Amino acid sequence: MKKVYVPLVLLWCAISCSKKQKVDLIVTNANIYTVDSTFSKAGAVAIKDGKFVAVSHNGNILEEYSAENQLDAKGKTVVPGLIDAHCHFYGLGMTQQVVNLRGTTSYHEILQKVQDFQKERPSEFILGRGWDQNDWEEKAFPTKDALDELFPDIPVALERVDGHAYLVNQKALDMAGITKKTKVSGGEVILGANGEPTGILVDRPMAMVDAVIPKPSLATKIQALKDAEARCFDYGLTTVNDAGLNRSVIELIDSLQQAGGLKIRVYAMVSNNEENLEYYLNKGIVETDRLNVRSVKVYGDGALGSRGAALKTPYSDQPGHFGAMITPTDEMEALAERIAASDYQMNTHAIGDSANIVVLRAYDKALKGKPDRRWKVEHAQVISDNDFDYFEKGIIPSVQPTHCTSDMYWAGLRLGQQRLQGAYAFKTLLDKAGMVALGTDFPVEKVSPFLTFYAAVARQDLEAYPGGGFQMKDALTREETLKGMTIWAAYSNFKENEKGSIEAGKKADFVVLSDDIMTVDVHTIPEIQAEKVFVGGERVK
Repeated sequence: MKKVYVPLVLLWCAISCSKKQKVDLIVTNANIYTVDSTFSKAGAVAIKDGKFVAVSHNGNILEEYSAENQLDAKGKTVVPGLIDAHCHFYGLGMTQQVVNLRGTTSYHEILQKVQDFQKERPSEFILGRGWDQNDWEEKAFPTKDALDELFPDIPVALERVDGHAYLVNQKALDMAGITKKTKVSGGEVILGANGEPTGILVDRPMAMVDAVIPKPSLATKIQALKDAEARCFDYGLTTVNDAGLNRSVIELIDSLQQAGGLKIRVYAMVSNNEENLEYYLNKGIVETDRLNVRSVKVYGDGALGSRGAALKTPYSDQPGHFGAMITPTDEMEALAERIAASDYQMNTHAIGDSANIVVLRAYDKALKGKPDRRWKVEHAQVISDNDFDYFEKGIIPSVQPTHCTSDMYWAGLRLGQQRLQGAYAFKTLLDKAGMVALGTDFPVEKVSPFLTFYAAVARQDLEAYPGGGFQMKDALTREETLKGMTIWAAYSNFKENEKGSIEAGKKADFVVLSDDIMTVDVHTIPEIQAEKVFVGGERVK
């Protein structure tokens, strides 16, 4: 009997194994939130050729599939690859090459950081980014006087955290040709009591300084992109929507991706300038496995923190000041018509209530008879009550929850309590549009999508302020938030059939988390880590 039994067992095993489909990777013993149409949960997946081929809800995946490479998730939570629907990926990398001013609490600290950086990495043109006077005890804009004393012969340009203001010294002003007589629409050269420039440039005048800043070398650009990718993978981001790139950088990203030097997926919004528009609108959509170029990034107005956001009535803390449109109404309407005639999406930065209605009306007019264009309003930050209805017409709000928790300390001062009710209104926007695409706007905010998740759900800072949350009527549920960072963000990129959920046939982008983001105490969400990250079935962290 034994002599017969053993061969039969071996034969049965051979036949059984031969029936199994060979795949590249099997993940088992996982707590998977698939984010499919029913928000179902699963326990295992099989992956082949960079895609999910099976998602098992009953745990029997090893009966049907075999792989040399298997991952026991040990009960850890798995979610689809996280998508940042609005960020500045290349900008993040470039900020890692200049003076980091994030988190500074005084102008004195900024000056010290600039001096230290210049000693360590001497430059003929000192650049920095990240200061925010709202975080200082003295919340007025700084002036250039101290910079002039420290660096009389070296130009200095320090970018505010939101990217909508510069602090520059006299040397930089002289090189750019900026004087007290300089007038630029769509922005402001701020003058002091003596009638001379203070060194603060808001929005469009910044371009005059940009024109004299030395261009970064190819090696610096490549390093910036790789540094940014590493930061993103650390936090489980597998796709980034870069909100404003020029052709040269887009083509560099493409070449690095094609050569295997850059693995992150990039949805590139083309910066709104004539050279880019002429090239891309005529060329049409550009798409590879990891790069998708099919949208134009436009600036409606500036930022609330620098009082550049365009408001319908004056700022509550600066009578007579309304902010400014970077792109005037007539230009906005003409641009919308031009982009609507192409295959491209239009994604427009709009912060103030005045800017938002200008953008929404331009969209509404240009998109008549053109369904499913998925145009986005980036930020959609302050909206009048009767203007929310425009989002019922297929326009997607792209919002960044950490802006709410960064701005809540002073936003009421800028807007007044009545107008504040229509600000950071994520739930209201979701109810109108049916979805929200969520992002960070890094490096304006921190890269971590877990801070995004926390801000959307708790609407508190890391010290749990304010008690009970800030304007909780517009908080999102955890399910809504995860959708906003996955399937809804994918939809906003026209990629909902390829990624954004863990389903058979979709790209195998997924993240193994340190904790269950859907059930842990809300105040521990910022501490969650992306332990393992996969893009197209390949582990990148």
